[in-house]
Amino acid sequence: MELAPFDPAHAATVAGWPASAEEVVMWCGRRDFPVPARTVTDWQEDQDVRAYVLVDGDGQAVGYGELWLDAEEDEVELARVIVAPGHRGKGLGRTLARGLLAHALATGHADVFLRVHPDNDRALRCYEGTGFAPVAAELAASWNAAQPVAYRWLRHEAGSR
Repeated sequence: MELAPFDPAHAATVAGWPASAEEVVMWCGRRDFPVPARTVTDWQEDQDVRAYVLVDGDGQAVGYGELWLDAEEDEVELARVIVAPGHRGKGLGRTLARGLLAHALATGHADVFLRVHPDNDRALRCYEGTGFAPVAAELAASWNAAQPVAYRWLRHEAGSR
């Protein structure tokens, strides 16, 4: 497995991974299903977004995730992380999260965060197994004030796993 920079040629593949409208909401917070490939390519237009695909030995994309860089806040957020349906349950989520985390830490920003949809227990277990821990309830509440749902916010704990 290799984490490679996103190529627009992967957009249709990645956009096709969510199997339901509910899964789209948990993945990226959008309401349109199916997700248009153009949506995935449009995400790359933000200069503070770094997107990656997890590629298997055959060159097939099996995972996708982004880093959202915020120099002003001195932080990076892992975002829009998803594993291809036929590859779930095999530990690739952790492989992808660890790869994204390595890139996030290499930016030199002080903090690495992520948010998980409150109904996505599987993702929560994945991230906790990669060294992320919930932020304080008060901090999560303040960050969720402007969000459409009460996300579970996690911070990478330096030196863990």
